Amino acid sequence: MTGGPLGLLAGKRAVVTGGANPRGIGAAIVAQFLAQGASVAVLDRDYPDNADAGLAGGRVNLHCDVSSSASCEQAMAQAAQALGGIDVLVNNAGIVAATRIWDLPEDEFRRMVDVNLTGTYNVTRAALPRLLESERHPAIVNLGSTAALRGGGLLGGSHYAASKGGVISFTKALARELGPRGVRANCVAPGIIETDMTLGKFGENWEQELKQGIPLQRFGFPAEVAQAILFLASDLSSYSTGIVVDVNGGFHIH
Repeated sequence: MTGGPLGLLAGKRAVVTGGANPRGIGAAIVAQFLAQGASVAVLDRDYPDNADAGLAGGRVNLHCDVSSSASCEQAMAQAAQALGGIDVLVNNAGIVAATRIWDLPEDEFRRMVDVNLTGTYNVTRAALPRLLESERHPAIVNLGSTAALRGGGLLGGSHYAASKGGVISFTKALARELGPRGVRANCVAPGIIETDMTLGKFGENWEQELKQGIPLQRFGFPAEVAQAILFLASDLSSYSTGIVVDVNGGFHIH
């Protein structure tokens, strides 16, 4: 095991998807990784397409639409070139909606799966050759959701729960397939986190009622999810693969 209280990712080269929103989980992950010594390629569809982007302050921002395999291949090639390789992959990009099944058109269902599940597959496939080349304890961390464990509900509709449930199963399969080749794969399942996806969505009265149903009596913060991801990306979790870490304040205990 390497690293200490600081420098847990010293010398590691990481790719994080979905990091453009400064108030999102992705931005918190990037901040944690940079603080712990990693160089980071941040992939997001909101970034301009800049093939000549280089590292600045330890990071590079690259355009990527995770629902497009071609976009993922291009972005991953740019990331590997800018970083000099890839040791850590975090599949954070995703969308959410609470549409109920009776109001759920097929195109919305497909879009949810295309981004959340197929997007995780696309990015992982594009990064895999570089991860297999890594000699720095490569790791994959995927973002699931408590919705996948609770069957949607407050945290998203059936299409969201299904897509995130697929991510969890995909992660466990990756752990089995890639473990013998030295790559760990784990998942984090956030509960209700204070991001643009959730803030203001419930109304003040309902929000207070929801918090009363959470043992820790509050919603989580993006940095708290990022800390769990940091653990799984670092050598602190060197003997952990195929696990799901719940970050939900006890909202779902099983």
